[in-house]
Amino acid sequence: MSAPKIKSVVEEFATPFLTDNGFQLVDVEYVKEGSNWFLRVYVDKEGGIEIDDCGRISEFISAKLDELDPIEEAYFLEVSSPGAERPLKKPADVASSVGKHVFVTTYEPIDGAKEFEGRLDAFDGTTMTVVIGRRKHAIPYDKVASARLAIVF
Repeated sequence: MSAPKIKSVVEEFATPFLTDNGFQLVDVEYVKEGSNWFLRVYVDKEGGIEIDDCGRISEFISAKLDELDPIEEAYFLEVSSPGAERPLKKPADVASSVGKHVFVTTYEPIDGAKEFEGRLDAFDGTTMTVVIGRRKHAIPYDKVASARLAIVF
């Protein structure tokens, strides 16, 4: 099974379990690093995720993968928090990050730049408004290559 298909299968069975238990699925990756395959599941919850949460989620995902058996090769399962600079993969992630410091890259220049780091001032589903200094940048969401929370030093 292809990596995108494995990601889709995991998202499909994990999302209801996670939602029912107060967690949010942030991302799923199935990647080869060196000679090893890794299935990484990033989860979060209000107030942050704890090691016991990761263990419980890992047990559920592992049992479900054993039942469904969608992965042919040997792999390592990792369940963790997305970290302080969490990726904003879905529109709902962006919407819940309004008021926070973000780093955004775009597929093409917007206002002469392809990278924006500042406060996410607004998101209406089609446009992210990022404030850098005194200037507001309206970034069309369909032009966003990646977005993540950013730490301010």
